[in-house]
Amino acid sequence: MENTTIDPKKLPGWGIDANPENDPTYPLRVPRMNVSQDPDHKHRPASSQPVDVEVLKSIERPNVSAVFGESAPPVGLSGALRRMAFKYSESHYGHWLPLLLADRVNVVEGIIEDFAHGKVPNIFAEKGYAVEWKHNRSAFVTKMATIALVTTGAILLLTRDKDKKRKKYRY
Repeated sequence: MENTTIDPKKLPGWGIDANPENDPTYPLRVPRMNVSQDPDHKHRPASSQPVDVEVLKSIERPNVSAVFGESAPPVGLSGALRRMAFKYSESHYGHWLPLLLADRVNVVEGIIEDFAHGKVPNIFAEKGYAVEWKHNRSAFVTKMATIALVTTGAILLLTRDKDKKRKKYRY
């Protein structure tokens, strides 16, 4: 098979949005990627949604997005991890790994908060185990057996008697 160069101008629909007067996203795109192409860029609001909580934004963007989904500001240890993550570019592991860790920490913080308010969380129902038991029993049993084996192995590994092992191999 041979690689051939294709002239993009011959492709159907190529450059369809080049004319700002014929841009289907024109009233929604704030600000446009290339401000010089926007015929009415001076009369557009800076943001469509008001910022009334702390919103973490990418370092690649000068402003927050026109629409964002922050219902609560980042708080606690998970919030600190999120703030740290947003100091890095989105193409960097230093951005995504702390965000993954922050999600796990946030779960633990939520459980602690539930206990602090006198509520015992129903983790079995919240994780959807009842539905999985009903509709996918074999996978559920396999998952629970794996969790039990890994937990038992970790407990045995962490609580083994190190003195017995040292005495056994003395010469």
